[in-house]
Amino acid sequence: MKKVGIIMGSKSDLPVMQKAIDILTQFGVESEVKIVSAHRTPEMMFQFAQEAKVNGIDIIIAGAGGAAHLPGMVASIVPLPVIGVPIKSRNSIDGWDSILSILQMPEGVPVATVALDGASNAGIFAAQILATNDNEIYEKIIKYKEGLKSKVFNSNKGL
Repeated sequence: MKKVGIIMGSKSDLPVMQKAIDILTQFGVESEVKIVSAHRTPEMMFQFAQEAKVNGIDIIIAGAGGAAHLPGMVASIVPLPVIGVPIKSRNSIDGWDSILSILQMPEGVPVATVALDGASNAGIFAAQILATNDNEIYEKIIKYKEGLKSKVFNSNKGL
């Protein structure tokens, strides 16, 4: 079974990151969820990143707010795809600090970045990457996207 590592800087990020967990569950993708702070527990972050592949993780989704260094630091350690989720935290500069911390990575250390609090899209994107060589996930994504299309068509009824 395919597995996505979902990490976040603190437990206060969980309500946002839960959206990624939920969408991956919908697509039948296992997730391993951990609180791993780049600033408070760098050794834990380093160990998680170093052992990710051995632990069966195919992709990492990392969410962080404020000075959001977690996604980039993990991407600097492990050669797996890392998707960064900037989170608008209580001490954030309207989310821009976390967006720019994750988005502005140096050459050679890529982090795919989704919208502010966009954990749902991070989960969908991770599933789409896995679907490149997993037909079961691929078919579930097709059904999901057909459902989105139906919602738009149905929203026009009665206008």
